[in-house]
Amino acid sequence: MEQTVSSNSEPGDGTPQRHAKWGRLWRACSEVENVLTASAMFFVMVLPITEIVLRQTPLGGLKATATLVQHFTLVIGMLGGALAARNGRLLSLATAENFLSGRLRVTGLILINSMNAVVAFFLCTASVAFVQAEFAGGNEFAYGIPFWVVQLILPIGFGLVALHCLIRSGENWRSRLVTLGLVAAVVGIIWKSPVEPEHLFLPLLILLFLVTALGGAIFAAIGGVALLLFWRDFFPVAVVPLKHYSLVTNPMLPTIPLFTLAGYFLAEGGASRRLVAVFRCLFGNLRGGPAIVAIVVSAFFTTFTGASGVTILALGGVLMPVLLESRYQERHALGLITGSSSLGVLFPPCLPLILYAIIASTAVANSGGLSDTASTVSMEAMFAGALLPGLLMLGLTCWLGVVVSPKSLSVSGAFSWASSKTAVWEAKWELLLPMVALVAFFSGYCTPVEAAAITALYAFIVEAWVYRDLRPLRDGVRVMTECGLLVGGVLLILGVAIGFTHYLVVEQIPDRAVAWVTGTIQSRWLFLLALNVFLLAVGCLMDIFSAIIVVVPLIVPIGIAFGVDPIHLGVIFLANLQLGYLTPPVGMNLFLASYRFEKPLPVVYRSVIPMFFVLLIGVLLITYVEPLSTALPRLLGK
Repeated sequence: MEQTVSSNSEPGDGTPQRHAKWGRLWRACSEVENVLTASAMFFVMVLPITEIVLRQTPLGGLKATATLVQHFTLVIGMLGGALAARNGRLLSLATAENFLSGRLRVTGLILINSMNAVVAFFLCTASVAFVQAEFAGGNEFAYGIPFWVVQLILPIGFGLVALHCLIRSGENWRSRLVTLGLVAAVVGIIWKSPVEPEHLFLPLLILLFLVTALGGAIFAAIGGVALLLFWRDFFPVAVVPLKHYSLVTNPMLPTIPLFTLAGYFLAEGGASRRLVAVFRCLFGNLRGGPAIVAIVVSAFFTTFTGASGVTILALGGVLMPVLLESRYQERHALGLITGSSSLGVLFPPCLPLILYAIIASTAVANSGGLSDTASTVSMEAMFAGALLPGLLMLGLTCWLGVVVSPKSLSVSGAFSWASSKTAVWEAKWELLLPMVALVAFFSGYCTPVEAAAITALYAFIVEAWVYRDLRPLRDGVRVMTECGLLVGGVLLILGVAIGFTHYLVVEQIPDRAVAWVTGTIQSRWLFLLALNVFLLAVGCLMDIFSAIIVVVPLIVPIGIAFGVDPIHLGVIFLANLQLGYLTPPVGMNLFLASYRFEKPLPVVYRSVIPMFFVLLIGVLLITYVEPLSTALPRLLGK
């Protein structure tokens, strides 16, 4: 009996025997990618903890632990990006591809993947030039290994992304050959055309924007623009992979995959069920109690995964029945779940807070430093500064949940101490996770990366050995691979975005922006209002991670010029971007909610309108009441 293999996951040529042969080879290669990604994630988690243990012994620690962890993070970024391309999960804007069918869909896939492959190909060749330069330098990585050997993962990773985009471009080899032809044509035009780059720049830029609107990957859009700008101005394009490398190997960046991994262990285990049970016992008997349950659990998970879209997709099926069983109207339930998924962005140790601290501290240094009254931009300061605004947004959302609750009594019955104590006791290890993370982070006995590693290992032990919801080996590899895919897709964007940002700095765009804004706007309050409008648009059109890389270096010098504390500016930035996820018609979470709950977009738009205006009130309070963001960091001396 012939076996049919999906062409989206396994390539074939139409002949059953060859189809099966290619399918087996494809599965074997995919498994190698999965294992390598999971192994890199494992070492990023284990090495910092090993360092903590060995510091207490005469050995005094491992050699070059921090360098090893940073470069394993680079491996996660490149192989995870390849996994995202292989599985068709490269982050993109809300796409028209989802609404195409028939020949239009086939054409759209070819165009999208052609452009993704072209950009990945040029990033690959630029990475080769970067590695060659490092080879000539002869610098040593650790344990006698040259740096260029480790940096080879850059061209390998970008090459795999290009290959996977090519394979995913169609359901048969004919479509893939068409895609290959388009890729070769564009590459040939750029490399061999007698036309000067400045004359090709605008047509290629327009083509890139059109394909991005159709569904092209965000990394291809930002990376493509960066490459075109450097190419037009005759700068070496190897700067882009160089900046990618410098960002991904930043000493603080490993905290991103580690905290994300902790969130994934929770989401893949039984944590959602136990936490829902806890909050149902505590609040379920109150009016609005089921909504409070959904809101708090959503914020909890987003705090650790760093991705509100993951919360919608992973918990939507658990939380929607909770609200519907409590007789919430479906549109209110849909709006609450869609809106509350982004609340965790302002709670430590959420990843956007970490990334903002990394990028803003560099922007502050480039702008000449801070005034004596401004707070230093550090992870600890951002964690402290975002806590009260996060609680404000959470409280406003819970209030909305009470307002739209059904007038009849909750189905959960009267409050029971016995049931509450039982539920809390069952979930006690998961409820302790935020405390473990914060105590490790603020204790002073370990670095932020080591604190993140402790958090991830704790989550793994709790889910795999305490509750036994995960099988240590099989599920551990699966969860680490899935986490690597998400992190790789994000780091792919961040790396090319920092290359684009470097071009802006070289061209002195931040300095010009400061001069223009300070010359146009005289009032600090008017500047903050204009900033809100601008960031709301950014939140609609860009994912939060690439927005941090591209926009923060522009707005931090302007904020300093107007006397806005960088911690306050960061909280304003993140609060606006989380609101942008809900802003019709193109807020990213609206599309994810439509997909997850199988509802038309207009229905989702109407459902989030109350949540949008409630959170808008919170954003305005955060913007104009500065002590909400700065009081706690100053009190703690951060």
